Amino acid sequence: MAVLALALLLLTSLQLAVADQFTYDGFAGASLALDGAARVAPNGLLVMTNDTAAMTGHALHPSPLRFRDEAAPNGSVRSFSASFVFAIVSPHLQRSHGLAFFVSRTRNLSTTTMPYQYLGLLNTTDGDDGAVTNHILAVELDTVLNYEFADIDNNHVGIDVDSLRSVAAASAGYYDADDNGGEAMQVWVDYDGNSTVLDVTLAPAGEPKPNKPLVSISVDLAAVVPAGAYVGFSSSTGAMACSHYVLGWSFALDTAAPPLDTSRLPEYPKPTRRRKKKVMAIVLPVVAIAIVVVVVSVAGVVVYVRRRMEEYVELREDWEAEFGAHRFPYKDLYRATNGFTKKRLVGKGGSGEVYRGVLRTRCGSVVAVKRVSDESRQRTTEFVAEVASMGRLRHRNLVPLLGYCRRKGELLLVYSYMPNGSLDKFLYDQDSKITLSWDQRFQIIKDVAAGLLYLHEEWEQVIVHRDIKPSNVLLDDEMKGRLGDFGLARVYDHGATNSSYTTSVVGTMGYLAPELMRTGKTSPATDVYAFGAFLLEVACGKRPIDEEGLEGEESLTLVEYVLGHWHKSTFLDIDSKVRSWTLTAASIYRQLDRLSAELQKGRSI
Repeated sequence: MAVLALALLLLTSLQLAVADQFTYDGFAGASLALDGAARVAPNGLLVMTNDTAAMTGHALHPSPLRFRDEAAPNGSVRSFSASFVFAIVSPHLQRSHGLAFFVSRTRNLSTTTMPYQYLGLLNTTDGDDGAVTNHILAVELDTVLNYEFADIDNNHVGIDVDSLRSVAAASAGYYDADDNGGEAMQVWVDYDGNSTVLDVTLAPAGEPKPNKPLVSISVDLAAVVPAGAYVGFSSSTGAMACSHYVLGWSFALDTAAPPLDTSRLPEYPKPTRRRKKKVMAIVLPVVAIAIVVVVVSVAGVVVYVRRRMEEYVELREDWEAEFGAHRFPYKDLYRATNGFTKKRLVGKGGSGEVYRGVLRTRCGSVVAVKRVSDESRQRTTEFVAEVASMGRLRHRNLVPLLGYCRRKGELLLVYSYMPNGSLDKFLYDQDSKITLSWDQRFQIIKDVAAGLLYLHEEWEQVIVHRDIKPSNVLLDDEMKGRLGDFGLARVYDHGATNSSYTTSVVGTMGYLAPELMRTGKTSPATDVYAFGAFLLEVACGKRPIDEEGLEGEESLTLVEYVLGHWHKSTFLDIDSKVRSWTLTAASIYRQLDRLSAELQKGRSI
């Protein structure tokens, strides 16, 4: 019996030891937990993304690992070590985000599958706030510079703790810029539970592990890594298609990760180059005729190619380096809108036209493409302002800016498509079959107020919109209001005086604050005045200025018109639609008082 008990004890210890480490020299037959674009190729190659834009992929070891030793003081995290070989290949020779090794309390990442700079790890609400509830440790291999996460450059290794803002980072070594990351690289991640030091080391696959780590930092993972946690990989692509591969992976607790046999790792698709064909001459007369034919053919091809290139040629300048990851090829936008045909035109304003587009390169995503017209005198300045202010904003009541494109004489912005169009259509379009109820109007007013609060107080800088009106408020599929069109926006730091931001008066008459007309100085207060005019307009269904007068009244402005009815106690005569809501003036003012109270609370909206 004693022998049997000893054998069972040894067997149990052996199972625990095996459970604490694993080695994959290729992934054929491996029972990984996969989602998104991730899959295992027939040759054992782990494909994280499949050369498709705006995609994510996750691959995890299927069972949790015991990261805490209950007998250890304070339940400290055990030492662990990981080693893996990866490759990033882009056929376009352009960067398209990267790959991350991570430790997570859950293997269900269905709520965090954001592509682009979020690497499929976190979403837009918790990507950079460092919330301890995220409980995630990641080593990112990032090939795009993202200013919102304070990235150091467009090719770096970073250590992320509960956020995509790296606590430590270094430029990646051994990178061949001409091959755009086509070379397979090996990474070692080592954590010492006693000294709480985390090291990340990088070298070309097959080379010995360097003695000095690329990144090293002291970080106590006790508050990050739970007792049972999952390990795996996450990757994402952006506007440009790209492929991420993992060739091999090993992991161990309390000891060094088992070495990988790089000779057994699967092959991965590498960038190919076109080969020139050689033509052999036989007879001199034939050669002469062939030369004439070739010259004529080449000339025709050159003319054709040149015309095609001119059709799709783009304009690039130095300031665009900051936003390169969000740039769309003009060819994709041209095809998405069927050549900007009138059938795809959904709106036209003073600063340009808006077209509905379907991006084939992004799985048929529906977008709105704003094409700034030549009539706009300040089109370049406004374009830069809109990219700079909107490119990093993330709020449920702002229209998301997905990217942009520039070419000679044309400026284009790409937004998420809002299926219900702009608010002014529902207020003034006689052909509209929908009359907004008071509840709907009040909700839209609150949505715009929440968006303004974010711009003025909650973002890292102060953004003054300068053109708040119903035509710049778009309605999504749930009829929720979203503020858009940031072509006139101005940005400055919190706490800074705005006295130096004196400029020519811009905006729309009827929404301009009186002090703006006198001084030309913009501030959040001038936006609040415009919002007040917008509030009255939405509540009454009338424009803030009517050159022909308001229903026979002498007053031309909506403010004077409403004030006059208030003094005469004829508030319900302002609009037949107001009467149809069967609300008394007192109930309307109670609703407005509710809005005022919620605005005072700030974040409660």
